[in-house]
Amino acid sequence: MTTVSLERFSLRARIGVLAAAVAAAAVVLVSAAAFFIVRSSILATLDDNLLDRATSAAQSSLARPELLATVPSEILGAGDIKVALLYSSGLAQSAEGQASAPPLSDAELQVARGAETQSVRSAAGYRVVAVQAGEGRALVIAQKEEATRAVLAELGTALPVIGGIGVVLAGLAGAAVARAGLRPVQRLTEATERVTATGQLTPITVSGSDELARLSQSFNEMLGALAASQEQQRRLVADAGHELRTPLTSLRTNLELLSAAEQPGAPALPREDREEMLTDVRAQVEELTQLIGDLTELARDDAPQAAREPVELVDVVERALERVRRRAGPDTGFDVTLVPWTLVGEAAALERAVLNLLDNAVKWSPPGGHVRLRMVALDDWTVVIEVADSGPGIAEADRPHVFERFYRADTSRTMPGSGLGLAIVRQVAVRHGGAVWADKAPEGGALLCLRLPGRRADLPALG
Repeated sequence: MTTVSLERFSLRARIGVLAAAVAAAAVVLVSAAAFFIVRSSILATLDDNLLDRATSAAQSSLARPELLATVPSEILGAGDIKVALLYSSGLAQSAEGQASAPPLSDAELQVARGAETQSVRSAAGYRVVAVQAGEGRALVIAQKEEATRAVLAELGTALPVIGGIGVVLAGLAGAAVARAGLRPVQRLTEATERVTATGQLTPITVSGSDELARLSQSFNEMLGALAASQEQQRRLVADAGHELRTPLTSLRTNLELLSAAEQPGAPALPREDREEMLTDVRAQVEELTQLIGDLTELARDDAPQAAREPVELVDVVERALERVRRRAGPDTGFDVTLVPWTLVGEAAALERAVLNLLDNAVKWSPPGGHVRLRMVALDDWTVVIEVADSGPGIAEADRPHVFERFYRADTSRTMPGSGLGLAIVRQVAVRHGGAVWADKAPEGGALLCLRLPGRRADLPALG
């Protein structure tokens, strides 16, 4: 015997089958309850009717033995009724014209003897009732149950037929409801297949406010996030290709000139020109290395799985400051103001962000200029790292964009750098729950600010 799993059927079919099964169970229960209730009601009505007739007959002259034998059965209003007087001795006297006495048993005899006031039972196709008729007698009346059984048989046939129709209608209704209810799921399936086949991230139509509508809305939000991620990747690749093209072209040109100078018969390349070309090659290799490192850092949209631990921000700033001082040389001065600060984060990423801010300030400061680095505690839970230079400053129109990838103001297009340093600063700030912005420094140059959460290290520990 092969067992068919419901999982082989579609969800719509399973819902329809489930609806039909639930309807069938309900119909069976309701039909059975209705049948037994109607059956009990019909029998109770029959019994009450027979008992009323028997009681009326027992109180009339029909209960007299000398008259019972001469009274035809039609006096009781039914030709299918049998009547008899039962004595306490067990003898019985039937009405005239009846082929036989009604079915008698000990139940009727107990009524005749006065042990019971009445009795009701079924026997030999008859419903038999007995009531006391006085003087040690009982009046027994029996009526055929054929008509009652016919009604119950018709009822027992009609209920399953009607129930079967109800089951079929319930199954059809379940299938219709499943088709209408699962239409959003079908649209989701079609959208998923379309995305897989074509890569098109077109949102689907959402109607209503139920669970399926919210699922569709969430799917659209996912498509939007995926489209934004694709657009971000596309822009990153395009911008990276543009940034890589210039140093690669220059590097290839210099290498081709150096190679051509080494060919037999080629004019000798002056020593000064050769040294200048080699210097350019080294600078371009360093620029490519920095650019590739910055691209690798920014390409990770999600936070890298680095261990987060309590970080002393002053130590981070001092390490970055030491590295910048070695690069800048003695011509650039630094004014530093620090406050003790602790936060939970990534020390390496925070050091990279502070280093990029300081490198940017040194790059824009003129020879003999000063870079001001100051940590300002806005309150006990927020600190701002301000880095100001003594350069020309940032135009107001450019300030909202300086932390974007590859953004370069018109005045900075000839300056060295990958155009990604400040974008890395913003990424680190967002990763740590902070923010960045640009402004004008009181000295007249640029002021770049990095806001971070945390806690003053000189505050007492929370109890």
